[in-house]
Amino acid sequence: MKTVRDVMRHRGRGVIYSVLPIASVYEAIEKMAEEHVGALPVLQDGKLVGVVSERDYARKVILKDKSSKQTRVSEIMTQEVVTVTSGERVEACMELMQRHHIRHLVVVDAGVVIGMLSLRDLLTEVMAEQASLIDQLEHYIRGDQ
Repeated sequence: MKTVRDVMRHRGRGVIYSVLPIASVYEAIEKMAEEHVGALPVLQDGKLVGVVSERDYARKVILKDKSSKQTRVSEIMTQEVVTVTSGERVEACMELMQRHHIRHLVVVDAGVVIGMLSLRDLLTEVMAEQASLIDQLEHYIRGDQ
C-alpha cells in the first residue's frame, strides 16, 4: 500500500493553504472556495493550532445564527487535530479518519505542516491501486505476457 508521500506526489500539490486564528470565518470560507478545498490548517507563527472546515462553518456559525464576518476562526476551529507523517500508509490514514469521524488529515513532518489530505485524495489512490491490481490479475488469468 502507498504512503502519504506517494499520494501527495501523485496529487502534485506542493502549496499549503492555511489561515490564521484571528481571521474571520468569512475569510477562511472565501479561501476554501478559491482553492477548492474543504478545510484549512490554522497556523499561528508557523505552528499548527487547529483546523477549520466547511462542516465547522455549517454547524458552528450558520446553525447558531452567527455572522461569518464577525466570528473568528479561533472560535470555531477544531483544536485537537489528528495529524499524520508523510511516511504513514494510506490504509492507516483511512482507519484514522474512520475512527475519528473526520474527512481531513494534516500532514506534519518534524513539526512542520507540509500538506493536508482529504478522504477523497485517499479514496482516489485506493481506487487506482485496486484498478491496477485487477488489471494485473486479468492479465495473469489470460496468460498475457
